Amino acid sequence: MSAGYYASPWPAEDAGPSRLQTASPGSGLHLLPGQHLRSTSRNTTLSTMAVLGDPGEVYLLTHSALRANFGLPTTSCVERIDPITLKTLESSGRLPGGPMWPGGMAVHRNGDVYVVYGRYAHRLDRHCGLKQSRMLPVNQPYNSFVILDNGLIVTKNLSDTQAAQLTVLDPEGLQSVCADVLCPEPSIARLSAVGNTVYVVGVRSISRLHWDEPTQTLKLDPHWRWDYIGNSAQSYGWDVVIDGHSAWFMDNGHHRYRINMQGAGVSRTANRLLRVSLTDSSDHGAWDVSGLAGGSITNPPLVDVQRRIVLGYDSANRFLRAWRFVDAIKDLQPLWHKANFGVASHMVLLPERGQVVVNDYRRWGEEVVLLDIASGAEQGRVRVGGITQGVVFPSVGWNGDVYWSSMGRFSRVFAA
Repeated sequence: MSAGYYASPWPAEDAGPSRLQTASPGSGLHLLPGQHLRSTSRNTTLSTMAVLGDPGEVYLLTHSALRANFGLPTTSCVERIDPITLKTLESSGRLPGGPMWPGGMAVHRNGDVYVVYGRYAHRLDRHCGLKQSRMLPVNQPYNSFVILDNGLIVTKNLSDTQAAQLTVLDPEGLQSVCADVLCPEPSIARLSAVGNTVYVVGVRSISRLHWDEPTQTLKLDPHWRWDYIGNSAQSYGWDVVIDGHSAWFMDNGHHRYRINMQGAGVSRTANRLLRVSLTDSSDHGAWDVSGLAGGSITNPPLVDVQRRIVLGYDSANRFLRAWRFVDAIKDLQPLWHKANFGVASHMVLLPERGQVVVNDYRRWGEEVVLLDIASGAEQGRVRVGGITQGVVFPSVGWNGDVYWSSMGRFSRVFAA
């Protein structure tokens, strides 16, 4: 658990800023012999994620969207929901937002809930009461945030034309603690972090910045950067997973998602799984996921550190692949793959049981699937409904369950 976050099984998107998407011991789905996956769902206005506070506390982040079609500012909302029925128990009401893009939410180690959506940051108490708000500097959507081990909040505007801008906020007053720091280039992907180091996937290279305590600012690491695009025809990468030894992400992130990712790729090349060493950025590699033209994604891979398995996917071509990596990680050993499998969302790894929870969009509807990560064997499946393919954030719950967001629908998946 990163020191900046509240000590809960899932205090933030992807369970923490390194984006390992890994459930803590004892949490997640518990599917026993003779049981099947079941679900309870509710319709939502663009649900993005759920996070957990104390036992029984579940917070759901949603946002509006239709106003964006007319150039009007949109809003976000935080609800504390019943962990079983999903009914709203308390609500923040509509929070100021601005330009539309799925935001982020986390429970800080100080116990409060923080939201970044549009160009606003908000601090709420655990009853969803608004304590503070801050308008962020750039009139663009800010795509979530990370909390450093020192407790500072780092957020970034979503930019594909000009250098992205990092804003560092004090969690108590939401004021900037230093001048904004420019990234080396534009950046679409969400930030990742380990300790007090922030990782930024730009539109053609990955870089990192360290928090410098003496000068109280973020400083670019001049010795660590990889141009993953090079002279290829690939498009930009998405969120990066930091496993302690390597940074893993995927490219060809430019797409035309509306309802689902099928056939939504823009670049005509195959999308790739990418890896770069944390100690030497000249040590890197790239592997085609499906090898099919028009490959595209909008999310990170998944890394099982314990079993040394990495999952990559091609959402545009409905393809999921697993590799095993060895100590040198100079090459990956193909392990299994699934064609005609509609995976596009962030995932949940259940490390105790060697299982992973993924989505499979088929027959114009979302299904949540439990797979054995070493073999790819399907161990459970349930249809949660809704016409949109999930491209956002699932989480574990408190009762041997998982929550799944697919934009217009929010579901609790459990065994029965």
